[in-house]
This record gives sequence, C-alpha cells and structure tokens, in this order.
Amino acid sequence: MSKNLVIVESPAKAKTIEGYLGKDFKVASSYGHVRDLPKGDKAIDVKNRFKPTYEVTPDKKEVIKNLKSLVKDAETIYLASDDDREGEAISWHLKEVLNLKDSNTKRIVFREITKNAIIKAIENPRGIDYDLVNAQQARRILDRLVGFELSPILWKKIKTGLSAGRVQSVAVRLIVEREREIEHHNSKSSFRITAIFEVEGKTFQAELPKKFETKAEAEAFLKNCLQAEFSVANLEKKPTKKTPAPPFTTSTLQQEASRKLYFSVAQTMSVAQKLYEAGKISYMRTDSVNLSEDAMNSAKNAITSGYGANYHKSRKFTTKTEGAQEAHEAIRPTDFSVHNVSGERNEQRLYELIWKRAIASQMSDAELEKTTITVKISNSPQNLIATGEVIKFDGFLKVYLEDTDEEPEEDEAGDKSLLPPLNIGQALNLQEMKGRETFSRPAPRYTEASLVKKLEELGIGRPSTYAPTISTIQKREYVIKESRDGTSRNYVEMTIAKGNFKESAKTEITGAEKQKLFPTNIAMVVNDFLVEHFPNVIDFSFTARVEKEFDDIAAGGQNWEDMIGSFYGKFHQSVEETELVSRQDINSSRLIGVHPVNGKNMTARLGRFGPLVQIGEADDEEKQFASMKKGQFIENITMEEALELFKLPRDIGMFEDKKMVAAVGRFGPYVRHDGAFYSLAKEQDPLSITEAEAIELIQNKREADAKKHIKSFEENPEIQILNGRWGPYIKLGKDNFKIPKGKEAESLTYAETLEIIEAQPDATKKKGKFAKKKS
Repeated sequence: MSKNLVIVESPAKAKTIEGYLGKDFKVASSYGHVRDLPKGDKAIDVKNRFKPTYEVTPDKKEVIKNLKSLVKDAETIYLASDDDREGEAISWHLKEVLNLKDSNTKRIVFREITKNAIIKAIENPRGIDYDLVNAQQARRILDRLVGFELSPILWKKIKTGLSAGRVQSVAVRLIVEREREIEHHNSKSSFRITAIFEVEGKTFQAELPKKFETKAEAEAFLKNCLQAEFSVANLEKKPTKKTPAPPFTTSTLQQEASRKLYFSVAQTMSVAQKLYEAGKISYMRTDSVNLSEDAMNSAKNAITSGYGANYHKSRKFTTKTEGAQEAHEAIRPTDFSVHNVSGERNEQRLYELIWKRAIASQMSDAELEKTTITVKISNSPQNLIATGEVIKFDGFLKVYLEDTDEEPEEDEAGDKSLLPPLNIGQALNLQEMKGRETFSRPAPRYTEASLVKKLEELGIGRPSTYAPTISTIQKREYVIKESRDGTSRNYVEMTIAKGNFKESAKTEITGAEKQKLFPTNIAMVVNDFLVEHFPNVIDFSFTARVEKEFDDIAAGGQNWEDMIGSFYGKFHQSVEETELVSRQDINSSRLIGVHPVNGKNMTARLGRFGPLVQIGEADDEEKQFASMKKGQFIENITMEEALELFKLPRDIGMFEDKKMVAAVGRFGPYVRHDGAFYSLAKEQDPLSITEAEAIELIQNKREADAKKHIKSFEENPEIQILNGRWGPYIKLGKDNFKIPKGKEAESLTYAETLEIIEAQPDATKKKGKFAKKKS
C-alpha cells in the first residue's frame, strides 16, 4: 500500500504525475471541484457576513467516497491542484470534505508537469493559502448574488429564462455598443492616389500621402499628371529593428491561436489543457510574461545549437497587466529541445505555436533597412512617396512573426519590401496612376480573440474567466458567432496610362464578416435595461475595480466579507427599486408605423420565441405576427422590411400531393411538408425558394436521415445505433456512447449494446433506463 497520496484535479494529470513518482506514491483525481454553492436562496447567509454553505455536488459523491478510502491508508496527503485561486479553493474544499488533518496534509504547487518540477514540489510543500481561497470565494459569492438577484428581475420585467452576470453582462455590453456604433456609422468617401513606376524593367508603387475628399479634386490632379514628368527628389535609408513579442499569456495565446489557427477561445484552452496535463507545456492560465532562469537557459541552448550564437539574445519581459503575478511564468514548452509533439493534430499545431513564440522571445532583433523615396511631380507642388524594407539580418523572424487584428485597406498593396536601386534626380517612367474611391469604415465587430483583448485592456476578468465568459454569452443566446456575406457597393476608379485618362464604375463586396460576434435582440433589450437600472453592475471601470479588489484579497490586503458588503448594499437597493418598475415602462418594443392598407399599428417586440413584428394592438382579435429574420433588430427594422415578413408563411407548391410551405420559426427559416420541417440552407431565402429547390431540400434530408440510422431494437426503442460525424455510435435517450474499436456497428446485438453502455464510466445510468419495455 502506498504511504503517500497525491490528489490532483484531472485523471490525465494524475496519470502523467504517477509516472514520475515511485511505488510509495498513489496519485488520484478529484475530477475538478468537489463542492459548490447549492441552488436556491439558502446558499449564502447575507445577514451573517455572507457566510456560504457548500454541498458536495451529486456527481462527486462517489469520487469523495473513493478518496476517503484512499486517505485512510495514507500516511501523508499532498493536495496538488492547480497553482491559482481556483486550484487553491479545490485544495481547501478537499481538506474540508475529507476531514484532513494539518499534521499530515501538505499543499504542493508546480507550473509544469515534469519530473523535476514534481519532485521539487514534494520537497517544498506549504500550507493552504487562505488569502487565495478567500479571493476565489469572494468571486464565487459575488457572482452568485448578482446572478441570483438579477435574473428573476429579468424574468419578471423582460422574458422568462434570462440570466445576467457580473462579467458576462459587461462583455455583452461591449458587443451591443460596437453593433450600434457600426449601425450609426456614416461612411464617407475619399480618393486614394497610387502610381506604378518602371525603372529598367522593374516596377514599384508610390502613393500620395493625402487623400482627396472629392472626385473633382482627384480627377483634376490625375489629368494634371498627364503632362507631368517624374523623378527621384529624395532617397533616404535608415536602419531599423524589430523586436520579438513576449512569450504567451492566456490572453495572447487565445488571440494568436484565433488568428493563426482559427481556434475558438474555448478550443484553445481545451487543447492547451491537454498539452499541460501531458507535461508538454507550463500552466496555461497565467497573465505573466516572465520566464524562469532555467527556461531562459534551455531556450539559449536550443537557439545556439539550432541557429547559431548570433541568433540568441537573453530577454526579460515585464507584464503590463495590472494584478499580474510575476512569480508565475508565461506559457512555454517544458523542454525547448522538443520542437514537435505527438498527439492529435490540433495539439501539435498549438504546441508549435507556443514553442515558436517562446523561443523567438529569446532571439536577436531583426535588423532591417527602411528606404523612403520621394517622387517629384514636375508640374505640382505635391510629391508621391514610396517605402520599402529589406531584411539585413532575420533574427527572431527566422522563427516567428506575430499577427495583428488590423484589417487591410481596400486596394492596399501586398509586398512593398522590394524597391529597385535608384539615384536622386533619376527620371521615372509612369506606367499608370489610379485614383480609387475608398470609404471610411467603422470599428470592426469583435472576434472572440479581440473581445478577450478588449476585456484585458479594460481590466475585466482574469486568465481563468475569459473562455467561460465568452462561452456563456453564446450559450445563453445573447451573442451569435458566425460568418456573414457582404453586400455589393459601387465605387469609382480613374486611371491615367500612356497619355490617356479613363474613368470606370466598378463594384466591390463590402461588410463580409468571418466568425464575428453579433448581438441578438434580447442582448440589446437586456443591456439597455441593465444600463438604466443597474449602471454599476455593467460599468466598465466599476467591474475592473472589483477585479482589483479580488487581487487585493488574494494578496492579503483586504477582508473578503467587507468587500462583498460594500458592493451588496447598493446593489440590493437597486434590485428593490427596480421591482417597482412597471413592465410597460421597459423599452422592449418599438412602434414601426401604421400599416399602409389596414391602418393598424405595426410594432417590433420580443415574443416568447424571439423578436417579431405585430400588426394590431394586444387586444385586437385579428392581430397578426411574423418572426423577424436573423440580423434584423427591433430598434431599427424599417416599415418595408417589416411588411416583407408578412409574405410568410408562403405556399411554394406541391410535392407527393401535399403542400410545401416556407416560413421562419424559432430556429430560422424552414419548409414544412406533410407535418415535417426542413431547415433552409444558409444561402436560401424563404421568400424566394422555388418548388424545385424545396423538393431537392426534402429529398436530401430524407436521404441523410436514412444513412444516419443504422439499427434500433424492439427490446428498447430508445436505444439506437446511428452514424455521426465521427463514425457510428450508440444513442440512449439524450446520451451518446462510443462503439469500441473492432466492433462492427451493423452486427451489434441488443445485449452487446447494453454491455458497451454499462462499461463506459461516463454513462448516465438512471434507474429503469436499461429495462426492457413492457408491451
């Protein structure tokens, strides 16, 4: 029997650590948090200094039972949950639930799962840090109080089932305000002048530094240049340097993985967790850019052996984020000599990104030469400017270059780095000069990554909260992440070439969005309600100040009960005052105008299943409703758009002697036929879908359904064998179960499916679920 018991959060982590420790150690997992605040109003005793009551969650009762059994046989218990506030809280909860004694209980922490780190942690144990525990408790209790008191208000005043949260509501506010900023943006046009010159068979591009506000000004300039001669007025060369970015924090990893790998924030954290638990990278929840001396030496060895000593430059970075813990490290490989790892493709890709970023941070500057050419126009006081860069020494660029969220301007030149050899006074041959109409653009919609960046800039949230916040606002349907097609826009382009002037009317696609965050109507209504009645809860600086107070508690500088008390008094008063506000006074509907035919009022409002337009008042027995389309908002839908909605439901035609009807429902546009519903494809419109297209849609869906179903059983029709995205699987009610390798889905018997279900540890075995159905 092992003398020592080590308790960690995850089975994967336990497996890796057990491989590093000898036979005297048993490593077990708590499978995450074991206790939480129960549902209902008994969880927090507001009158008794916010004293919390914790309960072991139902899914952890068996885990606790097993851990108690292991504790009995162990001489020493090591609590080895993660080295952050959540991890500290897990260790404390385990100590409480397992009734561990201080005499034989030790807390150990490490930032990477390597043999050296684990042994060092065992040799240097400490007690539980109650300041960190209290900071986590304060966050959990404050968030519960806000959610528990705000959500019922939203149910009563706006719509049942809504929720609000201290950080999630601020994130939603950012997205709502950005959408309104885009909606109210008045695009202004101007004209950008670019020219292409030829010198001894090579070409380069130059640009007029200023834009013309009117077409007439741009046209006059271009026509004047028809008679002009061009020459090099000045040529300036300057040495410049580029410095590498620091190694990743949680936030910058999420941003860069989104830009380079197209990962969602949640996906980045999930893959990083696997790499950490496998001992490949350091802990992935951090706001520090610091590297340890050991890590810097390891990076130095990898750089000098792989690229040469001239590519190495030791660097120490300072974290700009307020409240960052410098004692922690940035995200880095545990072994810099390992360039690639085995495992799933996404694990390999994320590891490579982390390795490159960390190794580049310890490499030399890139040395460049920047050239600026001033082109003289013989008959104009204005000059054209051409710029270029030549890399003299690549330094860290040999490995890595950070991406940005900047969107390129229309018609922006691609590679400006190469300029031909030129001399001052040298004549230039103009190939062509263009005056292209460009348009001002609003700030872009947020991606998941750019929202994380904004939250971090505002001091809202911490490394552990970014991913859950962004997942929550999407799960609760305040925000939709999707790509949307752009719209066609006309623009003017004027060109001079070979002594001729030409004007063209052209079109471009503008406003196309890729995986951006869009607010829903419910987000806008809830946001406006919270801004009006709970300005503190949704105020950016206030939310950041609360985060700072959590940091103060973690550092032992503030009492958590006092911090909660100073917030709760004013907040609860606002809740009581808002209870008195009439539902009719809340702006969740808007009068669009009067129907042009029947003279009844047309109103946009929230309905039970989403936003709709209503013709007639509430007491009108003949009132009509139509669901709004995706992307339409209560606050700005026009009369024309509203009238268009009432063309649905629309008869498309007949199929199999039954009518086909196009409509829009809770889950989007669909075709109804013979009592069944068929969702339209993204590019299909219920107002224009044809009879032939609808028939093809129905037939394709039937074919797909037929292929999906492999087998079912008379003994229990709830059990089915189906084809899924990742291959065949067993479905029982709402639960899905993997079919083991070597088993053929088509030949499985009922008894074999039961064995597979019962053998899987994550099976939800509710009483009677496996019972044979009575006839």
